Amino acid sequence: MELENSDLKGEMEVSIFKKATERENISTWLEKPTFKIAILSTFAALAVVFGYMLAFIPNIEIFTLTVFLSGFILGKKEGLIVGLLSSMIFTFFNPIGSSVVALPLFLYQIAHYSLTGLLGGFLRQYFNKREYFKPKDDLYIFPILVILGLTGALITFFYDILSTFFGAMLFSQSVEYFLTTYLSGIIFTTIHLIGNVLGFIFILPGLIQLIIKLLD
Repeated sequence: MELENSDLKGEMEVSIFKKATERENISTWLEKPTFKIAILSTFAALAVVFGYMLAFIPNIEIFTLTVFLSGFILGKKEGLIVGLLSSMIFTFFNPIGSSVVALPLFLYQIAHYSLTGLLGGFLRQYFNKREYFKPKDDLYIFPILVILGLTGALITFFYDILSTFFGAMLFSQSVEYFLTTYLSGIIFTTIHLIGNVLGFIFILPGLIQLIIKLLD
């Protein structure tokens, strides 16, 4: 009896592993290095283009979503590279004003978006282990939307509060100055937060499904 239970448990573990593997391997195309480099470059270019397109609309952006999506589709390492390259280009040549003159802020922005791409890869690995994640079917289901929405909210919240902190450090290192600076822009940071959460909930699942179908 114990032997049968052991065999059954082993078969179930193998089945779960196979399903996770099938989910993880979105496309055989991504196993080809040259194709993966091309897609990586495309994601980086799109992030920069989208960044410039919306640069003059206060706190409305899909740069974050694009970088996160790259990690979700390509993997942790590739997402990190996309975040690194795209953020370096965009922040260096930002039409509103380059943050290179504020070195701590510039370095933080690069680190933040690199980690955003990395996080996309980690979340994909997490979803791969969940039965409700069926990337070739409907992704507009409650658990996925909640997790994506919370992820978008956390990424945006930490970016706004830390970028404000590093920016405020250039003028004063007092806590009072930082709080005043942050609270004075609370309307814009709220718009940024809501916009990104809505993007992660309503746009991101559809893009994931579309790209997976195109790569199939």
